[in-house]
Amino acid sequence: MSHRQPRGPRLPAWTATLTWKAAVFITVMCCALAALLGTFVHVSVTNQTVGQAREQALDRLTEATERYEAGDRLGPGVGVDPAGLPAALRELALDGERGTMVATYESRPTMWAAGPADGHRAIAVRVDYAQGARTIDGLDRAILGSAVLAIGATLLVGAFAVTRVTRRLHLTAQVARRISGGDLDARVNDPRTKGPTRHQDEVAAVAGALDTMASSLQGKLLSEQRFTADVAHELRTPLTGLHAAAELLEPGRPTELVRDRVAALRTLTEDLLEISRLDARSERVDLDAHHLAPLAERVVRGAGEGTELVVVRDVCVETDRRRLERVLGNLVANALKHGRAPVLVTVDGPVVTVRDHGDGYPDYLVEHGPQRFRTEGTSKGHGLGLTIALGQAAVLGARLTFTNASDGGAVATLRLPFEECADGDKPAGPGSGT
Repeated sequence: MSHRQPRGPRLPAWTATLTWKAAVFITVMCCALAALLGTFVHVSVTNQTVGQAREQALDRLTEATERYEAGDRLGPGVGVDPAGLPAALRELALDGERGTMVATYESRPTMWAAGPADGHRAIAVRVDYAQGARTIDGLDRAILGSAVLAIGATLLVGAFAVTRVTRRLHLTAQVARRISGGDLDARVNDPRTKGPTRHQDEVAAVAGALDTMASSLQGKLLSEQRFTADVAHELRTPLTGLHAAAELLEPGRPTELVRDRVAALRTLTEDLLEISRLDARSERVDLDAHHLAPLAERVVRGAGEGTELVVVRDVCVETDRRRLERVLGNLVANALKHGRAPVLVTVDGPVVTVRDHGDGYPDYLVEHGPQRFRTEGTSKGHGLGLTIALGQAAVLGARLTFTNASDGGAVATLRLPFEECADGDKPAGPGSGT
């Protein structure tokens, strides 16, 4: 049995942005560079200051040793085994060597220099090192202050530059989402892509490529829409004549087949014309106050046997009755054709669901929505009914989703925009109808 390890605390979502990452990168690099340069300057100046103090102390030690050997007076700051001489430096002198060391003497930084005197004694010189220590401390404070100012200024300039880039990237992504949502007129229009002689950066290249792709896609889709509309219009006239001719045929089985096929062609032609109008966004709604239950009841009654209506809660909505009945009619017809009875139409406030008890919608339809004339394997395709229902729902400002029930069957859910409105059609009470 496997156990999932508990995850640690997650960082806030804003830390994943490019601006945040760039700011962290700039700060880390500036701190590393400031530390490197500061350390180099500190070590260099410290070595120079200590070296000068050491040379001065050794020079005085040489002079003091000569005086001591000559029996002269040693002078201030010089002594044999003086108090305060560091033990390590005294041991070095007793071993016959000369050396220096910085230590604290009477609460002041002092440079000591010591060497052998005679026997087991050491002669030592102390030089005041307070000025050198103050110089190094002042240098460290100057390095720290300069580093903070440099990091702050670099961070501000870097954040400003990165923000300009990310703002353009956000605009490009926003336009891409608008295009994906169907707004084919959306363009980035980056000014850097307008002048042929103007240098383009990577963001401008992406923006220009997106605009070019959108223009090409829009041109192809408009051509397809015009082709669909032209074909549907051209088919209308011969189909009208063919329908009139079929009505004049002698009754019989062949005549019924001809009439049935002509009716199917006329329905397909009208669907293609409706699709072309939806694609061109030329549809206009005629809003009025209507109760949903009576509308759903008319659709169920027109669908015939195998369809049931369940009213949980009826509401009055501002909608286009003809278009709403078209949406519900297509959903019910698709459920009867591709699913199994009973088909349940449920009205629960501004939400209407149409459910059958068949095998459910294909995975591609649930994930990506209906696609025109698409088929899965050898099964029959869904034609244009669901595509028209989805388009008309969008015209109504409603949301149409497709899912599968956990216990089997396809479920189409229509959520209408809802605000309190004046009574329209006569409301129906809770209950069921067939």
